[in-house]
Amino acid sequence: MDRLPTTRIGGVKISKIICGTNPFFGFSHFTRARDLWMREYFTDDRIKEIMRRACELGVNAVISGVQDRLHAILGDLRREGLGMHWICTPGGNNAKEVEKEVLWCKEHGVEICMPHQMYTDNNLLPAQSDLLGYDGIAEKIRALGMVPGLSTHRPDTIVAMDKAGKDVEGYVLPLNPLGFLCPFEVEWVQRIVTNSPKPVIVIKTMAAGRITPEIGLPFALHAVKRGDPLALGFSSILEVEEDLQLVRSVLSRRAEQMPLTTSRSKAVLGG
Repeated sequence: MDRLPTTRIGGVKISKIICGTNPFFGFSHFTRARDLWMREYFTDDRIKEIMRRACELGVNAVISGVQDRLHAILGDLRREGLGMHWICTPGGNNAKEVEKEVLWCKEHGVEICMPHQMYTDNNLLPAQSDLLGYDGIAEKIRALGMVPGLSTHRPDTIVAMDKAGKDVEGYVLPLNPLGFLCPFEVEWVQRIVTNSPKPVIVIKTMAAGRITPEIGLPFALHAVKRGDPLALGFSSILEVEEDLQLVRSVLSRRAEQMPLTTSRSKAVLGG
């Protein structure tokens, strides 16, 4: 099986595909009913089983917020010999609140620390190419031995921070063909991603389930730089296997047709 390409964020070697965690912890971006179902369905054992398979297929990193459950799960996987780099997005309304969660990150083995959109987007001053309190946050992250970055839903964050030369080793940003959670036209978001000299972890590649992997993954893989990872949320082992097969097919430029969904209404199509 083809190996997943890797990139580096602040010296940490990260696989092209990163394990997202929104499904695991009930953040569907769809309905409250789906959120509640996810929280009931995804037991620690189910999460562990999915992450174990992702590890076996070359995924070496996971991204999440501050999560005690994930810390315990990662510990169990590590004892099985399946290590994953942890990219964490500490939250807070201001720098002081973020710094508390930055300390949690250090105490729980996080390697890449990227303050969450709830802080970043509410404290960005794009006209001044500044982010309120970030210099102190980045200094604290560095002092604690972690790699600093930023999670945002605003592409202008990347423009402003790159322009100012802030201590940011990478970004997290949504990008998908529907423009879901993208505040500007998709082509503008794509250009900002590809123009940044820093790696950008692309999230919401399938618009939180609004488009299929057959559409979302090829778009994202062609829209970003070679060194930009994609974060994918997996709902099952079968999804891990199917998505990674598609990723490998696109990256290797194989003309491979993935099995499509079937129903009685599609019988005349040969499906």
